[in-house]
Amino acid sequence: MTVGFPENVLAKGEKVERDLHPHWLTVVVPTIFGLLLAAACIAVAVVTPDDETGNRIQWIAVAVLVVVAIPAVVVPYLRWRTTHYVITSHRVMVRRGILTKNGKDITLSKITDVSFQQTVLDRLIRSGSLHIESAGDSPDENLSNIPRSNEVQQLINRLIDEDDLRRRTLGRGLGVPDAPGSDPAYAAGDEGYRGTGGHEGDTTAIPRSRPDRPELAEERRRPRDLGDGSDQPL
Repeated sequence: MTVGFPENVLAKGEKVERDLHPHWLTVVVPTIFGLLLAAACIAVAVVTPDDETGNRIQWIAVAVLVVVAIPAVVVPYLRWRTTHYVITSHRVMVRRGILTKNGKDITLSKITDVSFQQTVLDRLIRSGSLHIESAGDSPDENLSNIPRSNEVQQLINRLIDEDDLRRRTLGRGLGVPDAPGSDPAYAAGDEGYRGTGGHEGDTTAIPRSRPDRPELAEERRRPRDLGDGSDQPL
């Protein structure tokens, strides 16, 4: 899967589950405002006379358009585009900034609570805000204008449970071998293990019962219980 977030920052075995930007409606107002500015500039160019005075007015209109459009239109769009909320199988990553970058990584094992909040407008546009509480001294993280915030909350909670189960499994040494040869006991082959069912290709390994050892001389001299209450030496 191709995502906008650079995958070279991921650890080995880490998988991107979601790469999100803030909801696209956050740039609707700047876009409309930019269109109005462009329309006003075109109107000025149409109504002004084609002479020296008119040309001066047109250049002034273009300068005003550029000065107003950069902070009111271009910057909000770039801020939206460069804001990443990345959810992986190991952590939640937040990246912000156009020229000056800042970011934060929250390991799933340190997240203690994930909640979301939706206003009436958020419910209409299927958006919302996420509040992530984490253990330690780091402050909580608020993610604003998250598309489908309730689904993202459920995704993070599911990944937290899976990460906790994986850590517990590895901690107890119950990891499943990737291949039959990766189990040292299985690698012993016929000496310690055998297949079940007697079918070729059945790699399920169970211990092979050891053959009975011969009785020692001391054991042969001990009385044997015959089952009728009497003991009889061998």
